[in-house]
Amino acid sequence: MTVFIIRRLMQAMIVVFLMSVIVFFGVNVVGDPVDMLVSPDADQADIQAAIERLGLHLPIHEQYLKFLQGVAQGDFGRSFVFGEPALKLILHHMPATLELAFTALFLAIVIGIPLGLFAGLYPDSKFSKGIMAGSILGFSLPSFWVGLMLIMLFAVVLGWLPSTGRGDIGTFLGFETSLVTLDGLSHIFMPALNLALLKISLAIRLTRAGVREAMGQDYVKFARAKGLSTRRIILVHVMKNIMIPVVTVMGLEFGSLIAFSVVTESIFAWPGMGKLLIDAIIQLDRPIVVAYLMIIVLLFVVINLVVDIIYSILDPRVRLQDQGA
Repeated sequence: MTVFIIRRLMQAMIVVFLMSVIVFFGVNVVGDPVDMLVSPDADQADIQAAIERLGLHLPIHEQYLKFLQGVAQGDFGRSFVFGEPALKLILHHMPATLELAFTALFLAIVIGIPLGLFAGLYPDSKFSKGIMAGSILGFSLPSFWVGLMLIMLFAVVLGWLPSTGRGDIGTFLGFETSLVTLDGLSHIFMPALNLALLKISLAIRLTRAGVREAMGQDYVKFARAKGLSTRRIILVHVMKNIMIPVVTVMGLEFGSLIAFSVVTESIFAWPGMGKLLIDAIIQLDRPIVVAYLMIIVLLFVVINLVVDIIYSILDPRVRLQDQGA
């Protein structure tokens, strides 16, 4: 197990380094932030002073080495616009994005898995066919359109839920979150549901496919022959086996919930990292864009590592195959 984790950590370090090269050079060859930050009436001396102040007078490879030195000390650079550390700004907006992503993942699990289980156990029922048709819509409908329709229905027509903002924030175990207040829950419901729709559809299809495959396996037939109840067969034997791919995929999808919450946060004016990223891109605030992308890369790598470890615990053949390779 230790060798398995060490090997995964080494692979993760290589991935992070390569992505740092791609992200830094990719972001720094696009546009000229000086044009956004310096007044059009500024003379050449003011422009040159701004270039040197931002460190843009250095060759690109020296800028990258300086960036690596800063990252080693926990410094991702200072925002061109706000003049504050980019990491500080992102961490300030991160809790809002994380609670939105966790809520969306929770909705995907508690809605998608039971519906997929029912659809797998009773594939010919009309309700199961309706579930599968709904999952197709979840994959097909664009999130920005669904978000606007949710606002139109629940906020404008019915007036049940607020359309924008994070709502009142409370404290739970020392963390500030909107999930412990009624106003906060009413604010997060629509953006979380909008963000979760695709993942709900994915969970439904994964669970249904796993149940349909598992119900025909010999261990299920043997459990029935032993006289075990249907409930025990489903909850103990079937669910334990189908949860391996579900845990793997949904764990990786949590990273995508964080990374691709930009559209949802923009539609619902949710004060998270996605909205900060959009503002930084518009203003060519390179340090924030680079820091955001690197944090997303680190999140994906960590989530992937955790999922690999959980997968190896659920199925020991994974780490045995890795050792054999």
